[in-house]
Amino acid sequence: MGGWRYLTRLEASGLALLPSSGGGEAKRYAQLTPMLVVDGGEAFGLNLGAPVRLRLGGGGSSAGLVRREDWDSLSDWGQVVHALKIGSDTSPVGLWVGALEGYSLLSGHLVRRYTNRANPDYHPAGASLTGALGPFYVEAFASDVLGARLAGAQAEVDLQHLFAGPPRQKGRYTLGLSAVHDWGQAGGVAPPVMLAHLDGTAVVVVRPGFELHVLGGWGGRPGGGGAWGAVAGVGADALSPTLDMKLRLEVRRQHGGFRQGYFGPDYELGRLSAVGTSGLPQAQAPFPDGFSTYAEAVVAWDGVRLGGLLQRHLSLSLGAEVFGWGRVDVDGRLATQFANRNLEVALSGLALGLGQPGARHLYSGQVRWRFGHKLYALAEGGTLLYPNADGALRPGAYASLGLGVDNAR
Repeated sequence: MGGWRYLTRLEASGLALLPSSGGGEAKRYAQLTPMLVVDGGEAFGLNLGAPVRLRLGGGGSSAGLVRREDWDSLSDWGQVVHALKIGSDTSPVGLWVGALEGYSLLSGHLVRRYTNRANPDYHPAGASLTGALGPFYVEAFASDVLGARLAGAQAEVDLQHLFAGPPRQKGRYTLGLSAVHDWGQAGGVAPPVMLAHLDGTAVVVVRPGFELHVLGGWGGRPGGGGAWGAVAGVGADALSPTLDMKLRLEVRRQHGGFRQGYFGPDYELGRLSAVGTSGLPQAQAPFPDGFSTYAEAVVAWDGVRLGGLLQRHLSLSLGAEVFGWGRVDVDGRLATQFANRNLEVALSGLALGLGQPGARHLYSGQVRWRFGHKLYALAEGGTLLYPNADGALRPGAYASLGLGVDNAR
């Protein structure tokens, strides 16, 4: 793909932030979202832009023109960079900076489906750095490049390459070690925590466009006094010009408060107040010993051909974990395109702790309808959880309706 491509966009909408049913004052804003996208091919991409919320009403006489919570910390300025990509999947070194949405660190047994902007008052820019040299592959990440928060890395070695030289197919037999630490000093203060995990993977079936692999691993919490976990499972990957599908099924064992996927989709809220009735941060909240079954499906399909991230007739990402002691966690996102891609509908949801007291629910939806060469309408809404100063979470909701203009076509 030769040449550079550019996209400019401006969205203007009315936004209402609604309090919980317990009372409080609704806050109304005019929201302006400028965006600049530069596409330099597989090896470079840049997406700049952030919403600016101008107060129309609510919030009291002391509230400023711009919503203060969106820009009251150094980390919040990271939201200006929505995405920066340098390098491709085949580059020796690759860098990604911006919003982490559904991010998993390689095996995913420590960081899985993590989102760094789940807290509506905290908007950091994360980063992921990858590098390959001979039989070794390393991925390191930080959830906040401007604050002392979550950071970690996983190093993998290709065993066949290490002992027998470069193989015809890379990555058939790998051994990996990962470690993740949260300093807890940005986006609200929370107790620090560190986890480590050892993983082994073997690809047992290889066909054109299809792989089947088995996996196993063991992890723990250094200094955690007997906190450990084990996992075994199977996964399948299918890839064609119109389909990209990844499936995984695992059986897990948790002990002493450790669990696989500890840094998950709810972590930015759970680190302040864990799911359940204890009101404690996740690092201090009790978690029963036992077994669980985890399943995940990530599917992208297009009736013509898979292209950029926005070109998908169907995108589905779903994860579910069922614990032997009665708890169920589910999170997912579904996006579809209709009417010659002029209409897009996206739904997302998170339901944690189902079957137990204090379950947590978050849901949202968005509709975009392009009705002109450069114009489109958008509507969105959903539920939110706002952290208080003491770490407790306050429920709320939002609704937005507006117009956008761009040069995408």
